[in-house]
Amino acid sequence: MSLSSTLSVTVSGTAPLSIAGVPFVVLSEGALWQPDVGMLVVADLHLEKGSAFAARGRGLLPPYDTAATLAALRALIQRFDPAVVALLGDSFHDSRAGERIAPADLDMLRALQRGRDWIWISGNHDPDPPRGVRGDWLPFLRLGGIVLRHQPKPGAAFGEIAGHLHPVAKVHVRGRGVRTRCVLTDGVRAVLPAFGSYAGGLNVCDRAFAPLFEAMPSAFLLGGEGVFRLPLARLSPDRG
Repeated sequence: MSLSSTLSVTVSGTAPLSIAGVPFVVLSEGALWQPDVGMLVVADLHLEKGSAFAARGRGLLPPYDTAATLAALRALIQRFDPAVVALLGDSFHDSRAGERIAPADLDMLRALQRGRDWIWISGNHDPDPPRGVRGDWLPFLRLGGIVLRHQPKPGAAFGEIAGHLHPVAKVHVRGRGVRTRCVLTDGVRAVLPAFGSYAGGLNVCDRAFAPLFEAMPSAFLLGGEGVFRLPLARLSPDRG
């Protein structure tokens, strides 16, 4: 079920967003674009999650997520030609992902990195860079009034953009519902959804999000047909 049919609205492919006064664009693919510096911001790729499950004898996930996730990232890079790509941690599902990644996928990653600054923010799944992976590996990145990190800080964090929590939103309208990834923000900080093909999601009504926002946040719901913004009060918990 689509967002537009459920909400009876027309959604657009992008939406403007100001975080701590800095302009961004929310992309329906689940990333942020910062036009002033030409920066693409993406969270939680979880590359090689499928092969990690297979290595542990949990073979229900076919090990093709890395190729699919990199293909989606490539489409954005071809569209925007960013000067900077910033990935907000958990880009790799575990510390041995670099040993399992297919040569063709590693070649694709290196091709995407060519000619641009590539910044890996360390996450809880990938605190250190996997072997053979290029780019700058940082605990966080500060750009003017914006701070990019993996895990949101408890309490006030002016200008923070983070991942880690994999936000998703659920909407009910006239007895019909849809659950989709979203960007959650109050204009002061933002939490980005997971970009990875096999990454799951946590409902934004979960109490884990409550300490992050002093004001009522809004969710930019992401669908194949575009982006639509709703206040948190319009969203439903998973059990509802």
